[in-house]
Amino acid sequence: MNPIPLDLRVIDNVLRAAVYEDLGSGDVTTSATVPPGAQAVARYTAKQELVVAGLAVAARLLEFVDPTLQYKPLTSDGDLVREGTPLAEVRGSASSILTGERVTLNMLQRMCGIATTTRDYVLRVTGTKARVADTRKTVPGLRILDKYAVACGGGSNHRMGLFDAILIKNNHLAFYDSISAAVRQARHHAGPGMQIEVEVPSPESVEEAIQAGANVILLDNFTVEQTRDAVSRCHGRVPLESSGGITLETIRDYAEAGVDIISVGALTHSPPAADIHLRVTPN
Repeated sequence: MNPIPLDLRVIDNVLRAAVYEDLGSGDVTTSATVPPGAQAVARYTAKQELVVAGLAVAARLLEFVDPTLQYKPLTSDGDLVREGTPLAEVRGSASSILTGERVTLNMLQRMCGIATTTRDYVLRVTGTKARVADTRKTVPGLRILDKYAVACGGGSNHRMGLFDAILIKNNHLAFYDSISAAVRQARHHAGPGMQIEVEVPSPESVEEAIQAGANVILLDNFTVEQTRDAVSRCHGRVPLESSGGITLETIRDYAEAGVDIISVGALTHSPPAADIHLRVTPN
């Protein structure tokens, strides 16, 4: 598969800060135990089946640790690999490799964990028209990496932030006496080509949202039965998105109810870290 492009320059400051958060005034353990000038080779290896994500991120982190390290990916982002597969290797200063071990593993484990979790959800909706999407429930400062990892796992990216789409939710609707009024006001301010999505409180509100000109309708915390009702009222006129507490156990039911998008916060707010280790060999 081909994940979305990833421009690490936009978060260089975040990655640099991650390195120095761990390094501080120096790696006292490595300085005390590793002979000066010692060279080594190390491999990042999967200890479980996983979807690869974040190889270029690990490379960039290692550049901040020591630009002389030689890093070589052995897989590609988006690959599904078996337990025991080497993901990448790094050669050079043993001290530098050990100094960069934890920060690179932290990032790879999180990103591969997101990608692997996303794949699990995507597989559950195979054969339906529903696509699995992420949310804005991401680690502050790491959103671009979290969403990139979702794409590596076969998921879709929802809006990147508050700036690239209008999503009218119940707290916005509290200031209006109708869905129609809120959508009209949003349309007045929307930029060229900007989509407007609106949350509806019930299946009966779907028609009003469509007539108001909403591009997408959000069914938040609907039951499966309510979702089926909303789908039947919509008749495919606009895309419908389900969200709210949807799990691996329930996502198939929502997909089979006929929605177009299922957004899952768990992809990025609480994914299990993938099991990856780094083994260093002196050379």
